Amino acid sequence: MKILVLNAGSSSQKSCLYDLKENTLPADPPEPLWEAQIDWTHQDGCAKLKVKTFQDQVLQETCPSDSKLADTLKMLQTLWSGTTQAIENSQEIDIVGHRVVHGGEIYRESTWITAEVKTAIANLAAFAPVHNPANLEGIEAIENILGNNIPQVAVFDTAFHAHLPPAVYTYPGPYEWLSQGIRRYGFHGISHQYCAQRAAQLLDRDLNALKLITCHLGNGCSLAAIRDGRSIDTTMGFTPLEGLMMGSRSGSVDPGILIHLLRHSDYTADQLDRVLNHRSGLLGISGLSNDLRQIMVAMEQGNDRAKLAFDMFVHRLRAQIGAMLSSLGGLDGLVFTAGIGENSAAVRAATCEGFEFLGLSLDLSQNNALPIDRDIAHLDSKVRVLVIHTQEDWAIAQECHKMASRS
Repeated sequence: MKILVLNAGSSSQKSCLYDLKENTLPADPPEPLWEAQIDWTHQDGCAKLKVKTFQDQVLQETCPSDSKLADTLKMLQTLWSGTTQAIENSQEIDIVGHRVVHGGEIYRESTWITAEVKTAIANLAAFAPVHNPANLEGIEAIENILGNNIPQVAVFDTAFHAHLPPAVYTYPGPYEWLSQGIRRYGFHGISHQYCAQRAAQLLDRDLNALKLITCHLGNGCSLAAIRDGRSIDTTMGFTPLEGLMMGSRSGSVDPGILIHLLRHSDYTADQLDRVLNHRSGLLGISGLSNDLRQIMVAMEQGNDRAKLAFDMFVHRLRAQIGAMLSSLGGLDGLVFTAGIGENSAAVRAATCEGFEFLGLSLDLSQNNALPIDRDIAHLDSKVRVLVIHTQEDWAIAQECHKMASRS
């Protein structure tokens, strides 16, 4: 069974192809036959295409961009033509899976894509204006390029958090907000679910018997408290802006600040949106970058604002982990994933220092070794600490395989 995965963003399109057996899934994530990415941020009017096959053949090209549909077609054609040929023709593709950021209250699990589902994804763009339209573009690109006969599956980022208790998902505003769809949804669900399952596998434990906190730390950051295999609390809410300090997003701030700026600084709603989503977080505090690596370099050179940005990031991360702890009533494992979580030993070490009272003991030599899919806690630590490479594409492929097996 050949499963194509599309992970569409506003400025990039990631894709990969898996070849799986009909009835069974491998225990460990397999290497895809083919991987590709289009980056539309390279320069104005251009797209950067990078393609890699299982045989480590790599193609990189920067070319004029006529449209996202045309660029996606060019990317997919490398599947069955050119030096990176992975299949004979497009008819070999059995199913296509898409990451869709917002499924609202309607979609609590993955679903076959129909005209009705597409309409719902479009309507939910009001809650995720950057992501859902891009996800829908990816779905329609497949229809245009491969035709309507290939089944497609929507895998929702919000679905893993669909069973949050009412006390967690309800905001303390007017109760009528709920009927308007204003509630906490949570995001990064595909990543959190995958990492929880992978943690149970690495620890050789039953996921339903574990209390986990998964830390998805990248340009966007969120935590999930996981008990009985389900998300029972998370840091992102109505939008991906709530919660932790992020690369260029503020995370949670006093809403009175926003009222003050609207009243006294002539801010518009659009200006506030730009400030909170694109000029805050690590970038806003450091004044340098939303990339933690650049901030760490500046710290070493004595830059005070870079140090403040790092210290704030860790402080807020610890504070939110503490909030997750109270929801779980204990902790078996702390999981770090995504760009910062997987690659920053400094963030992991500084974060874990705040939880030694739990009996958590980090093995610094293991932590500094840039481990992936490994336990980096001391053997006598009462809390396991894992670094896991999040594989959203593989998680989407697994969902597609399950859907196909049931049909």
